[in-house]
Amino acid sequence: MTKRKKAKKALYESELRRLQAELVEMQEWVKASGARVVVVFEGRDAAGKGGAIKRITEYLNPRVAQIVALPAPTERERTQWYFQRYIPHLPAAGEIRLFDRSWYNRAGVERVMGYCTAEEHRRFLRQCPIFERMLEEDGIILLKYWFSVSDEEQLKRFTSRMDDPMRRWKLSPTDLESITRWEDYSRAKDEMFVHTDIPQARWHVVESEDKRSARINMIHHLLKSIPYERVPKPEITLPERPASTGYRRTERALQLEVPDHFGHVINESLPSEQAAGS
Repeated sequence: MTKRKKAKKALYESELRRLQAELVEMQEWVKASGARVVVVFEGRDAAGKGGAIKRITEYLNPRVAQIVALPAPTERERTQWYFQRYIPHLPAAGEIRLFDRSWYNRAGVERVMGYCTAEEHRRFLRQCPIFERMLEEDGIILLKYWFSVSDEEQLKRFTSRMDDPMRRWKLSPTDLESITRWEDYSRAKDEMFVHTDIPQARWHVVESEDKRSARINMIHHLLKSIPYERVPKPEITLPERPASTGYRRTERALQLEVPDHFGHVINESLPSEQAAGS
């Protein structure tokens, strides 16, 4: 793949804003048409899945577009049919579900880390295409994205997280273990693609060495893959506020107010003479 320059931040933000406006239009079509949309995000740890999901949902209605990020299965869930715990999270009419990792855990981390048996893995590879064909036959729009990142870039992002107290929580023991199992994950991914890259639910690979390009490319592809149309917007007229009936606001002294911390921050940031005169 030919390496190209990273996009300037201003250009990236401008195109992202345009695409986010289109995502809102798509959301309105989903609501109006009763469509059901499932988007699966998979890929290496630190490949940029979470960042893409964050930009997609930034301006969407959380009642329509919801993120599904399931924790480790409970003891009871481990005894269920594997796909059973995901089914309650599928969309009803007029809903979008974004799976931040999905049933493909079994083909990736569970397979590599030994969290499932070889037979459970083989059964998954047989059943997954059948499961996804059932979703497609029932009218669900299913899109699957694989975020691809090099081992050098992944290590760089892991190191960045270690030095950032705001993102250190993203480094789990399983994430760190993935560094030593790079080729194992590669083989598992290749095998998964062989069995599950089916005509009804293709895998779309997102090159994510550059996070900004990855987000723009993925969102653009998502919008092109959903046959949405503009939904006419009803006119909104703000009603006139009626005349007062004599209501008086409760005295502030009777309320428990949040302290003005930001005012304190502002004063602390000013030179002493300005703070005294403010």
